[in-house]
Amino acid sequence: MMEIIKEPWPWYIAGPLIGLTVPALLIMGNKSFGISSSLRHICAACIPANVIFFKYEWKKEVWNLFFVLGIFFGGMIAAHFFSDPADISVNPDLKTELAGYGITDYSNLVPVQLMNFESLLTWRGFIMMVAGGFLVGFGTRYAGGCTSGHAIMGLSNLQWPSLVATLCFMIGGFLMANLILPVILKL
Repeated sequence: MMEIIKEPWPWYIAGPLIGLTVPALLIMGNKSFGISSSLRHICAACIPANVIFFKYEWKKEVWNLFFVLGIFFGGMIAAHFFSDPADISVNPDLKTELAGYGITDYSNLVPVQLMNFESLLTWRGFIMMVAGGFLVGFGTRYAGGCTSGHAIMGLSNLQWPSLVATLCFMIGGFLMANLILPVILKL
């Protein structure tokens, strides 16, 4: 049983399990799935400011906070009990390409040369961590939700804005990975 849990699940099992969250949430009370909305709920609960965006009945969405806490603690449990001490498996062609950018340490989920406090003080690290984080937050708010909310819940409900947002996420991801990231990694 432990070996089944430790191995990556094939798409034909993981995909339907993720997809089944949509009807389950709809059956449980017309709930909408999305992770980025939990940040709004936390701010509405914790910040007593007079900001219109945070003035709503956040207590009706407390289930979402428990859902996100479950994801967090599930990740912590998986990292502690099910992690593989071996280096991350990376395609040899990708290793060769990344070595040209000075990235050779695959002992972590994210290459150590990219994500650490020392890198934060370089242009490459600042752009990737600070500017990238800002753009993700801005884009999530501008699109009215995150990739999980639009691509899983919105597309399942045949929402036109979710289709547009998901297409934009995909196009942005392809452009970033193939055109912009190589320029940033050269810094």
